[in-house]
Formats: sequence, C-alpha cells, structure tokens
Amino acid sequence: MPLVWITGASGAGKSAVCSLLKSKEELAVDADWEGFNRWVDRVSGEVVADPPDPVPQGWLDRFGWRISRARVEGLVEEAGERDAFLCGCVENEAEVWDLFDLVVCLVIDDSTMLERLRTRTSNSFGKHPEELAAALGHNVHVEATYRGLGAVIVDGTRPLEEVVGAVLAATRARRTPRPSRPERTRPTPPS
Repeated sequence: MPLVWITGASGAGKSAVCSLLKSKEELAVDADWEGFNRWVDRVSGEVVADPPDPVPQGWLDRFGWRISRARVEGLVEEAGERDAFLCGCVENEAEVWDLFDLVVCLVIDDSTMLERLRTRTSNSFGKHPEELAAALGHNVHVEATYRGLGAVIVDGTRPLEEVVGAVLAATRARRTPRPSRPERTRPTPPS
C-alpha cells in the first residue's frame, strides 16, 4: 500500500494533519518529532544532539534539517500492506523520494504562515527572524516546485478535516501494491 510523504512549508499544517490521521487510526508519523529528522552539520556530517533554540545567527547556513533514509526504510517495512503517512519537510528529501508512492504538498499563503508561526505553541521554529525569513523564502517556491515534481497539491488553508480528506482521497486514488510500483527518479530538492 502507499507510503505517502506529506510536506509543505513551515506552518502549512503537516503536524496537525499527522495528528488527525493518527486519531483516525492511520499509520502516521511526524518526522520532525518522532526521530526521523535531525540537524546535521553540512561540513562535518555530524548530527547535532542538542541544537540551540532559538538558533543563532548563521545557524541555517551551516546546519541542515535532514531525514534519515534508514528510518524511512524502517517505516516501509513496518507499514507492510497498510497505508503509511510520513509528515515533514527536509532539505535532503530527494534522497528518500524513491521510497514514496505519493507526495502531497500542503500549500498556504504568506499571511497564513505568518499567523500560524506567530501563534503556534507546538514548536518555536519560525519565531526567530532568521528562521522566519527562511520559511517565507521557501514558501515562495514550494507550490511550483512540488507541482513540477508531480506532487498532489492540497490547500492547507482549508479546514483540517477537509485537508485530511483530500490527503486520504489522493492516497486511495494512488493505491497500488508495492511490488508493481515503478521505479522513481530522484527529483531535485526544493530550494
């Protein structure tokens, strides 16, 4: 059954979608909070065990938020014949795209992003000026980038139940047994 990557810019609703999928007894994993993603030093390749919060000036130039391929492969095994949803946004996602049957990108406008990042209490990313600038910069290109890569685009400003309904409908439409899945080429990661 499909392994679905649910992505989008900061504040797009990935964690909220993940939480609602879990409440519907779907196999859903928040990559940011369940050990799939981590900060990695781009120079040394070392994982940062205890990153600063908020990040200091220049942090985002040196360190990248990256996903572990081994963890995603483990999710594929765990899912077996069930649908599985992995929610997150990382800079090295092209390294794991071949493991996904479907990519869904949640899109929001800048004003929605600003309001959600300003008011959310689940994590602090986006409250520091450097993080906010990076999030807004990513949001400029996210829809066009993912549309060009063949992702299903979902309006993340809609009510949460509708967003999750769209994700589940896209998943049902793409449901194919894993052995017959065609090989996927690795796309260029979003900028």
